[in-house]
Amino acid sequence: MTDVLVITGLSGAGRSQAADDLEDLGWFVVDNLPTALVEQVIEMARQPGDTHHQLCLVVGNVSQQADMVGMLRNLRDSGHRVRVLFLDASTGSLVKRYGATRRRHPLDVEGGQLSSESGIAAVIQRERELLQPVKAEADLVIDTSDLTVHQLKARLVELFGPSSPTDTLQIGIVSFGFKHGLPLDVDLVFDVRFLPNPYWDENLRPLSGLDGPVRNHVLDNPLASTFLAKLEDMLETLLPAYVGEGKSYLSIAIGCTGGQHRSVAIAERLASWFQSRDMRPRVTHRDLVRS
Repeated sequence: MTDVLVITGLSGAGRSQAADDLEDLGWFVVDNLPTALVEQVIEMARQPGDTHHQLCLVVGNVSQQADMVGMLRNLRDSGHRVRVLFLDASTGSLVKRYGATRRRHPLDVEGGQLSSESGIAAVIQRERELLQPVKAEADLVIDTSDLTVHQLKARLVELFGPSSPTDTLQIGIVSFGFKHGLPLDVDLVFDVRFLPNPYWDENLRPLSGLDGPVRNHVLDNPLASTFLAKLEDMLETLLPAYVGEGKSYLSIAIGCTGGQHRSVAIAERLASWFQSRDMRPRVTHRDLVRS
């Protein structure tokens, strides 16, 4: 069985960088592959004696990616493990990247639009809308807005490297603060701002949800216990259904006001629940440092 990873996403969000990183990890990478050749390349990898058991296909422009939507359903029925990675980024970060490189956006066919931020922002928004159906088909979305090239590589190593988890469904849990904005690359978002905020306790304010006093303050609340019980019950139902639909990744975001206390404690508790079921969740506290 060939492990097939299809990389899609917004222009400037890091597709080429991801392709280089996957190649470093030993994947056989075909960059900027025309959609019409995808099935042929995968079929070649099925031939006896072919050593390319990990095949990474990087699909380039918008029209090629759009053509992939119908084909993906056929690929997933082919007997291979087919996963789709979509690289996303905020419009602001993409505007800065294009400004730094002075490159023309692929959709800027008429030229001259990159001379102002409003012009390139409109082009990026157009591409974002065109690729929405592609993003909807993705197994995993990575937001590269605040990632350095080294952080992106570390994330890819964690997900696709030789020691990456082999669980049928890989779980990602992220805590965040609503005042810093919603994370872009998550499947489920839960708001725990209904819990009393430890920030208003001067003894707890400088601590985080990783510290015992804050953890106890949050988790000892009956509302927290009720919320977690209902969330875990819901996940008991959802997880087998996601696996049955062939989903490879599930990302769960837990948000509070600043991303320092309540969301961190709840995220850690949820991670323990997954671990008790022999699953290995990846836990990220996005806003813990800047809070």
